Amino acid sequence: MAQIAEHIFRAYDIRGREGEGELTEDAFELLGRAYGTYLARRGVDTLVVGHDSRGTSSAYSAAAIKGLVATGRNVIDIGTCLTPMSYWAQFYFKTEGGMMVTASHNPVGWNGAKFSSGMAQTLGGDALHELYEMIVNEDFLQQEGGSVKQEDIKEAYFEDILGRVKIAKGFKLVVSTGNGTAGLFAPELIRRTGCEVVELNTNVDPTYPNYTPNPAEKEMMEDTGRMVRESGADFALAFDGDGDRVGIVDENGETISPDRFFIFLVRLLLAEKPGAIIVFDVTSTQAIAEETTKLGGNPIIAPTGHTKIKAKMEEVGADMAGEASGHMFFAHNYYGFDDASYAALKLLEFFASSDKKISELVATLPQYYAGPRWYAEAGDDVKFDIVVKLVAQFKDEGYTVVDVDGARVIFEDGWGLVRASNTIPALVLRFEAKSEERLQEIEQLFREKLSSFDGVGKEWKAG
Repeated sequence: MAQIAEHIFRAYDIRGREGEGELTEDAFELLGRAYGTYLARRGVDTLVVGHDSRGTSSAYSAAAIKGLVATGRNVIDIGTCLTPMSYWAQFYFKTEGGMMVTASHNPVGWNGAKFSSGMAQTLGGDALHELYEMIVNEDFLQQEGGSVKQEDIKEAYFEDILGRVKIAKGFKLVVSTGNGTAGLFAPELIRRTGCEVVELNTNVDPTYPNYTPNPAEKEMMEDTGRMVRESGADFALAFDGDGDRVGIVDENGETISPDRFFIFLVRLLLAEKPGAIIVFDVTSTQAIAEETTKLGGNPIIAPTGHTKIKAKMEEVGADMAGEASGHMFFAHNYYGFDDASYAALKLLEFFASSDKKISELVATLPQYYAGPRWYAEAGDDVKFDIVVKLVAQFKDEGYTVVDVDGARVIFEDGWGLVRASNTIPALVLRFEAKSEERLQEIEQLFREKLSSFDGVGKEWKAG
């Protein structure tokens, strides 16, 4: 019986530590054989394979390709690329198969993989567990005739996404990539728009000598803000390790949360397509729904998570979607997946349409006071049950509750959320209100509710 660690099969992808016991070249060859078998059983004979710039990614990718070829699959190897480029390549080569070797924004020492099922629709949940079952049961297809072909897609990708935007003026901006894979692509792409680019940590170094490339982390964004102030740039764009999330720093070096700057993209879309359907995740600001409704669009709330956002977009026929984490998905005039490079270009298009500075544009957004993302310890064996009970309690007490992913309780002047984390033994909480005083009141209500449950940590940690 083949051996592979079950816990590396996460909700949306494979994630694990490099080395014996979790991820090795042998493990990736098994993953390639399992995914190749999965594709064969669905009539898919060709797939795209790409990888990020982590130290092990090239070798892991080669091992996966070996396994895929053993199942008779024809592999289009696009080499080092961003995750959105691997999705894009599926449309370019017209294939429903795709594998990307990456651990996204995880720290040094981690790696992983994302798998497609259909056009840029990622495997998650039961489908990933099916791969695990194939491996432990050695239930693989063995077939001759597989092949490998190398393709360089950068120019075609750049030409496509640049051709979909109209950027009326140039800016001086910082491009910050934290020594991740986006450093190979983002500075050149932004320069091609006519902008002056100040590069920050754009040399690729898989040891991440400065910090992990993650725009959700304070260290990267504070350093990016410092460079904006020192260089006198108009603003900054920061990209995560595999280029599927983007962050923004204004001209003063202040970080703008992704769920707030997503509203700029909402405005741009609704000016072009009145009545568009906008999906946002359950952890995002209520300002998205407020502004979308004000501009005649249709806001729809969805569970958090890459796979779940895509599923909701397909279900409702959405034109665009955004997550508070910085993932932004585009279906109108694009392919429906999340792409930080395309999001960056669309943001440039919006900013170029105004004479206002970035901070002045932020001031035009609906104003809410938001607390941090809180984490309360709760075991994996109890966290989901606690959330179910809380949903029932809030509903029984007459509150308006959105329960697509935990309990998002809506008040006239704010909201509070509690949901079970998909990745760690914890409850995730977030609060927002029209005043700081009301924000504290909503948070206190949730603290009182959770205090009655055994197994929930009393000390919440800000994340």
